[in-house]
Amino acid sequence: MRRYETISIISPNVGEDEIKAICQKTAGIIEGDGGTIINVDNWGLKKLAYPIKKQQQGFYIYTEFAGVPTAVSEMERIFKIDDNVLKFMTVKLQEVYDPNTPVKSSISAKSQESENDLDEEEED
Repeated sequence: MRRYETISIISPNVGEDEIKAICQKTAGIIEGDGGTIINVDNWGLKKLAYPIKKQQQGFYIYTEFAGVPTAVSEMERIFKIDDNVLKFMTVKLQEVYDPNTPVKSSISAKSQESENDLDEEEED
C-alpha cells in the first residue's frame, strides 16, 4: 500500500450534504480496494487564484489516505465525471505505507531535515 494525499476543489454551488456525499464516495472507493483513510479535512470556501469552469470560489477538501494505485485511478475517474468537482490533484507521499509506524507530517519531516542540515553546517 502507498500513502497519498488528494486536494479537491468542489463547486461553491453545492450544499453541505453534497460535499459530504462526495467525501463518502471517495472514502468508499479507497476502502473498497482495501485502503484506509488517514485524515479528511474540509478547508472551507476559498477564493480561487483564477476562474475554474467560470467559478471564482470553491470548497477545498484535503484527503490523506493509504491505498493502491487502482483506487487512485478509480477515484480520479469519478472526479472527472462529477460536474461538482472543479479540480483535483493527487500526490504520492510514501512508496510503502506501514500503518503501525507513526505518521509524520511531510512538512515537519522537511523542516527537521533542514534543521539537521543547518546544524551540520554550523559544526564545520
